Amino acid sequence: MKKEIHYKTVTSIKTIGFCLVAIAILFLPTSSFGQVKTSIDSTSIKIGAQVTYKIEVETDTANSVIFPVGQSFMPLEMIEAYKTDTTKQDAKYKLIKKYGLTQFDSGQYTIPKQKVIIAGKQYMTDSLLVTVNEIQVDTTKQNLYDIKPMIAVEKPASNWWIYVLVGLVIAALVGFLIYWFVWRKKPLTEEEQIALLPPYDRAKLALQKLDESNYLIQNNYKDYYSELTFAIRRYLDEKVYDKALESTTDQLITRLEVLSDGSQIELSKEDIKKLETVLKRADLVKFAKSAPDVELAKIDRTVIDQEIDQVKEALPEPTEEEKLLDLEYKKKQERKDFRQKVWVTIAAIVFMLGLTFAAFSYRYGFTYVVDTIFQKDTKQLLEGSWVDSDYGFPPITLSTPEVLKREETPIPDELKDKIKVSSFGFELENKFTIETVTTTFVKSPTDENTPSAEDNLLQAIEANLKAIEAQGGRNIISNKDKFKTPNEAEGVKTTGTLEYPIDDDKEDYVNGQFVILSFANKQVMQQIVITYLKDDIYLDQVVERILDSVELIQKEK
Repeated sequence: MKKEIHYKTVTSIKTIGFCLVAIAILFLPTSSFGQVKTSIDSTSIKIGAQVTYKIEVETDTANSVIFPVGQSFMPLEMIEAYKTDTTKQDAKYKLIKKYGLTQFDSGQYTIPKQKVIIAGKQYMTDSLLVTVNEIQVDTTKQNLYDIKPMIAVEKPASNWWIYVLVGLVIAALVGFLIYWFVWRKKPLTEEEQIALLPPYDRAKLALQKLDESNYLIQNNYKDYYSELTFAIRRYLDEKVYDKALESTTDQLITRLEVLSDGSQIELSKEDIKKLETVLKRADLVKFAKSAPDVELAKIDRTVIDQEIDQVKEALPEPTEEEKLLDLEYKKKQERKDFRQKVWVTIAAIVFMLGLTFAAFSYRYGFTYVVDTIFQKDTKQLLEGSWVDSDYGFPPITLSTPEVLKREETPIPDELKDKIKVSSFGFELENKFTIETVTTTFVKSPTDENTPSAEDNLLQAIEANLKAIEAQGGRNIISNKDKFKTPNEAEGVKTTGTLEYPIDDDKEDYVNGQFVILSFANKQVMQQIVITYLKDDIYLDQVVERILDSVELIQKEK
């Protein structure tokens, strides 16, 4: 089944429902009274010309009078209803109501009897015959031109650029924050700059800072010797013995002697002895609270400076293999830092997206945000550019999410001379269908015993439901109620639920709902048929908006 049951259902509705109505008679019993008179200013007009239809009523001044309203003059179209002209004669009023009528097809047409209500009592006017003549065109004098081609109409301007601009601003802000906190090469602190120096330069800088301190002036020998010995110990820890910082003085000196004896470092015994002397004096200052002379402290500082230079010269030159290993280590660290920045960036983006999603979900609801992200078709249908248009004649005015397209409606041969049908529809496959159908009765019987328009309307609705069932619908539950459009046109609203198949084999069924709006008078039957998925919040709003826009009676000028 290429199209869902919605579409087939409305086709059967047109075929079955309107055939029943065509066979039925919509005229109510009529009578004529002398106090209501009708006339027209011409019985013969040209196509599109106006004929003025006049109703005159004489009644007591205390009586109320209600004249016909809306398109009750079918098959002629009312183009204007003039204001009522009122004159007083003694104790009576003479009321004159005029209507401008026209027709755009040639032929003979009967203006049907009109209902006038006087003091709550119904009176029927006489029917009148009008001939609509064709306009003769002299093709020898009148130029003929081809029909103009269709032109494209620009869609109404939207505010999409605002959303794009806001999105770009947010993306730029997030990108700037990520760059500033993650990728930007940040200025190094003094400690970080010192840490990046080679061990030798770092040791020399430590001695330079020691000279700039006030430890000796303040007789703070403990801190002075602590920093002095830390400079040499850290240098040895990084270049000679990796446990120099945690070893005692004796352990460190012993290790240096072993390395010197093993020719692993070219450091003389004299240099080792000088270093031992300074380290032991530092131990006495730190632990025994000894207070050496200031000049001796300065000499110890010079000794440490010289020993740092001696250790540097004593160290063997790194091999090519060691240089390569050091280079590979640096590259590995760079790759590690790059990967870390990438992961931090991804985590920041995910966090921002999650935070944005949470904020919008809190503001608009989780389902709405998810449907917006995944572009749910029914949500797009609701929030798209709606179209206000008239369909059929007399017109059905609707606001719909898409323009309804004209559709062909099959009419049995025996009814082709009795009715005219125009239909327009739109379908969102398997989810939503709307169709408007207008049936005009060209010929109407005059038998006063025929069923009323209301009876035939109910019969048509029953035929609609049977057509739905015939196309595979099941578990149909319906309810009828009165319906009034915003401009006071009254009709019948049939709502309900059903299950309908979505495949040819009728194996898979979904839950659906339907709304049928039906309107009828003596000459016209109008129906709006909507079927849609159940429990779809967007389609519920679509249907509600459509029903609120329905208009049948044009406003008087």
